[in-house]
Amino acid sequence: MSRLIVISNRVSRPGTGGNQGGLAVALSDALRESRGIWFGWSGNVTDQFSGHIGFSEDEGVKTATIDLEEQDIDEYYNGYANKTLWPLFHFRIDLAEYARDFEGGYNRVNQRFADTASPLIEPEDVVWIHDYHLIPLGDMLRKRGLNNRMGFFLHIPWPPTRLLVSLPHHTKLVQTMFAYDVVGFHTEEWLESFRHYVEREMGGTVDGDFITLGDRTIQAVACPIGINAQEFSEAATSDTAQDMHHRLRASLQDRAMIVGVDRLDYSKGLEERFNGYARFLKDHPEHHRKVLLTQIAPPSREDVESYQQIRATLDSLAGRLNGEYSDVDWTPIRYVNQGYPRDKLAGIYRSAKIGLVTPLRDGMNLVAKEYVAAQDPQDPGVLILSRFAGAALQLKDALLINPYSPEEMSDAILRALTMPLDERKKRWRAMMDSVEGQDINWWRTCFVGRLMISQDEPAAPVEPEPTEG
Repeated sequence: MSRLIVISNRVSRPGTGGNQGGLAVALSDALRESRGIWFGWSGNVTDQFSGHIGFSEDEGVKTATIDLEEQDIDEYYNGYANKTLWPLFHFRIDLAEYARDFEGGYNRVNQRFADTASPLIEPEDVVWIHDYHLIPLGDMLRKRGLNNRMGFFLHIPWPPTRLLVSLPHHTKLVQTMFAYDVVGFHTEEWLESFRHYVEREMGGTVDGDFITLGDRTIQAVACPIGINAQEFSEAATSDTAQDMHHRLRASLQDRAMIVGVDRLDYSKGLEERFNGYARFLKDHPEHHRKVLLTQIAPPSREDVESYQQIRATLDSLAGRLNGEYSDVDWTPIRYVNQGYPRDKLAGIYRSAKIGLVTPLRDGMNLVAKEYVAAQDPQDPGVLILSRFAGAALQLKDALLINPYSPEEMSDAILRALTMPLDERKKRWRAMMDSVEGQDINWWRTCFVGRLMISQDEPAAPVEPEPTEG
């Protein structure tokens, strides 16, 4: 069996504290099975990049990491990845920043990944590269003489052509994706946007799953990521989750809790969520003191100005909402800027009568699936879900809403609070069937199966070029 080489911006090592996310668990399982390696940035800063690789093995998973310079982090990570690509790919060109230094740093770090990872890759290995941080990496590996089977998976949306063309050198970036053998997206919508760009802007041709550009043909597929549904369901009944559940129920005093769990990011629709909840309180004073919103929003990318702004905005909104509607023994919103381990989160989800998941644009959104998996089958809560999340295509029995409409969100909250038990059970069962049927292992098999199915057909060779010193 060939080894699987996973390359991503960051590496998640088992057994190093904290709880791994579903993606990390799935990749770790695949790496154990194939005796593979997970390569990426360590998260550490070095004064001068040396190319030194730190090797480790934890619970059967081998990892290889490199340190980056401060300039690399500013230009590649905070810059091009999170100030240019992230907002653009989430349809926020008003927030996208285009700077030559950012693009230069992005290409430099991808070159450094290619220089340091390529000697670790053996001829029979299968390479799986992840996400927008490393789009051109496959092309750079090809130029270093690697003819291995290579796949790329994008974990965020692919923007419409009319937006993508605002990116300087957009054609050059997309051209590098034809170095891969298989390219994956979460939904048919993101895949169709990719096909449309290649056809309209580059003159490529589409034949089913296959897209041809010049002498290169790649397979491009929609493969929605899932969670480990069984593990999460079991976590929701663990001692830790039960303890969290009892603590919350005691503090709620029979009030219905609405829960939101999101990284602090403008794409998650948190400002719109607070406004929609405020509209509900305004429209339905009969529900005052009977309901509260618990919003968990751990900070992220705090060096990026737009993230500092969203935190300030939410602090202000939460304060104003509580100031307007609170009573001496009731606060309508609990706004928490910290994260929780997965078993505690499972207990929080299980305690909530409503899961409020309202991103303005999201590649998938696994919080929605986690909320469903954590529910009590005999008394499940109701999921309110943005129709602009990738998960909405699978979780059709959620209450699907337009997150930009406060009235629509208010109406959905009222409907969820008053929904009969039989309807809640029916909706939950349909969603749980989807969550269980297309779980994280299904997703991994869906993609890696395509990547390995033609393993005996090596990629078209690319003439090597000298590596940069």
